[in-house]
Amino acid sequence: MNNHPIGIFDSGIGGLTVAHAIRERMPNESLVYFGDTAHLPYGDKSEAAIQAYSVKIADVLLQAGCKLIVIACNSASSASYELLKEYVKKEVEVINVIDPMVNLVSQQFSGKRVGLIGTKRTVTSGIYSRKLKENKSSVELTSLATPLLVPMIEEGFFDNNISHDIIHQYLSDKSLSDIKALVLGCTHYPLIKNELGKYYQNSVAILDSSEVVAEAVHNHLISKQIESTSPISKHRFLVSDYTESFEASTRIFFGEQVHLEKHRLWE
Repeated sequence: MNNHPIGIFDSGIGGLTVAHAIRERMPNESLVYFGDTAHLPYGDKSEAAIQAYSVKIADVLLQAGCKLIVIACNSASSASYELLKEYVKKEVEVINVIDPMVNLVSQQFSGKRVGLIGTKRTVTSGIYSRKLKENKSSVELTSLATPLLVPMIEEGFFDNNISHDIIHQYLSDKSLSDIKALVLGCTHYPLIKNELGKYYQNSVAILDSSEVVAEAVHNHLISKQIESTSPISKHRFLVSDYTESFEASTRIFFGEQVHLEKHRLWE
């Protein structure tokens, strides 16, 4: 199983930031990425719908021989993680984007005030606060929904007057005052990590979920002794609905142009 691929999925394109971080950290690993573009965004779907999509995608990744499944989406991590763990049994491990970040925040920012930005669904779910309490963490978490950031990023507005204005409007909110760290609670947000850091003049730690998840994946492969022994890595990128604009956008999120394969979840 060592040379089997790592499976990664998201509702669309954002999870490619996680895939990119995993590839950078573990260049010998092969990846199978599934973007459920037919049903994006998950943020406005019911929990039952997200669970149904996640199970179907897990079947695709298992059939591809994946040795590990990464839920590279905050909404799916919140709605489907426990279900998928039960569904795949002991066949493979499932890693979500929330738990590794919660563990890092608990360990490194004990007793401090930490901000979180994310989609409305992620923020209103209270999943991060709940998990911090389960960890008996003393972190004071304050969260702010930032719904304009995803469409801004998908439209390619980075490091310009528009993005600066939107970011300033959000980060100047009183709820984020006096924080020591900012959790990026959406897999789109690593693409504006530098802009967020500039706003705080590097006085606030910007916690990138893609890097934290990549480290968690690396640690899991080492602990289970299933790291790839092959220096040649091959990647596949599947989508449930294909558009040329989406394929063009993958270069921004993954760092290079990729070829998308169309794979319907329901025929």
